[in-house]
Amino acid sequence: MKKRIALLGIILLITSAGARANDDAFPHRAKFKHVPIIAAEALHRDLDKVIVVDVRSHYEFETLHIKGAQHIALSKEKLPNAVKLLRAQSEMPIVFYCNGHSCKKSYEAADLAINAGVANVHAYDAGLDTWTRQYPDQSVLLGKSPMNPADLISSAEFKKHLITAEDFEARLEKGAVVLDVRDLRQRDVVLFPMRELRAPLDDSKKIADAVAEAKKSKKPLLVYDKVGHQTRWFQYYLQQQGVKEYYFLSGGSEGYYEAKFGKPSYKLPEQS
Repeated sequence: MKKRIALLGIILLITSAGARANDDAFPHRAKFKHVPIIAAEALHRDLDKVIVVDVRSHYEFETLHIKGAQHIALSKEKLPNAVKLLRAQSEMPIVFYCNGHSCKKSYEAADLAINAGVANVHAYDAGLDTWTRQYPDQSVLLGKSPMNPADLISSAEFKKHLITAEDFEARLEKGAVVLDVRDLRQRDVVLFPMRELRAPLDDSKKIADAVAEAKKSKKPLLVYDKVGHQTRWFQYYLQQQGVKEYYFLSGGSEGYYEAKFGKPSYKLPEQS
């Protein structure tokens, strides 16, 4: 068994070397040259011979993920120990992934694992965007697999619902329901005191109640998060619930604050 796993590790390393030839399409590869990578085709071929780990948020994972993947959110404090536990259970290669070419969480997770002394780890850096279109039979969308690629929300469709801070305020004044989906750790500035509902994305009951209230009011639903990343995934839920008119604040609360005051409410960490 150990020989087969070692051989698979060698194959993955060879695959990594070949995949590196296309570095231009992957903006973070240069910074993480020490992280072995695996291409979509190789991961699909060996899917049952590796441990696949999704390092995005729990809400993103519950919305869409690679079939059979485990979830370990990227965290400098928690991920290394969680990966050590995986390694103690199996010697199979561990493959981390996130959303796509411009996301660096898969590299960061592999880097944390390597620095923690965990060997035979890789980053699948083409990410979920590529995977779901190439392998819908090995993807899970809102709990269903195989998924229909036609059910994926394109970037163009998402952008149709993005609005500026000025437009957000104007729509609110005309009559709309505002929903703040940030979690407690992110809620540093309240944008619309006494005029908004609050429901963290991971609180399914509060989210369901807030969306139901918005639908009952027959008013447009205006949604904002921290930096504009999570609303992309919330859109799947809104469509599933049949919400007809909804808009997302471009850049989230940080984008709003910067548009209004010329700077973010605090120094933002580097986004991935």
